[in-house]
Amino acid sequence: MNMSNVMEKFSMVGSVAVVTGAAGLLGQQFSRTLAQAGAKVLVADLNGDAAQAQADSIRAEGLSAVACRVNVTDPQSTKAMVKKTIDLFGRLDVLVNSAALDPKFDPQNRSAQSANTFENYPLQAWRDTLDVNLTGMFLVSQAAVTPMLVQERGVIVNISSIYGLVGPDQGIYSILGEREKFKPVDYSVTKAGVLGLTRYLAAYYAGKNIRVNALTPGGVYNEHDEGFVKNYSARAVMGRMAEIDEMNGAMLFLASNASSYMTGANLIVDGGWTAW
Repeated sequence: MNMSNVMEKFSMVGSVAVVTGAAGLLGQQFSRTLAQAGAKVLVADLNGDAAQAQADSIRAEGLSAVACRVNVTDPQSTKAMVKKTIDLFGRLDVLVNSAALDPKFDPQNRSAQSANTFENYPLQAWRDTLDVNLTGMFLVSQAAVTPMLVQERGVIVNISSIYGLVGPDQGIYSILGEREKFKPVDYSVTKAGVLGLTRYLAAYYAGKNIRVNALTPGGVYNEHDEGFVKNYSARAVMGRMAEIDEMNGAMLFLASNASSYMTGANLIVDGGWTAW
């Protein structure tokens, strides 16, 4: 039996990774983590300036990162992103599908969530979320597996959510004295779809040395108001929200050889939210 140092299994040295949504709250963490582990990272986001700022920040640490603007809903854009990766680095080893529309309840976004009642939810909002969260993941994965098949090796990590597993407790979103707010239907439906896509791709590429797994985070603290944090934390076994860097170890595990015997799985990091 080939025995190796366990820490070597987490090394990404020599690997090339693409992170979509890399300018987002978790995308920034994921792109920096992969670079810190030794990967050359393509920092991809719809906001090209934000992607460039993130890549610059990573390079300022002496690490390898290149920015790329991508519209995950456009097949030509996703193919161009993969082509840029191959042109720059010669290969594509890891894809982290982190791009998503996520109606957050942090101070910058909370006021916009008061119209998310199911009975009046806009059809266009539903379609927009499906386009990004599911069709976008489909298109990016479709583009990325082409070089992975040529290499006979690849890893895909799809970012889901606890609301892909359980329905939102809408009570945590309304604070006494405020207009009632809701986590919308399309977020839950698309994040459940991410898990289905993950299992499909893992099974479809059986025998091709392409592993596909999902990471399901719980709520991550981002300067939320005290009332929301209290409501959310009461639902978690650990009694708190996640810190911003607490998904990084799980993502690196799934992206690296440390998880070499995992495919079609869902790694839940939610402080116990779905345990009861």
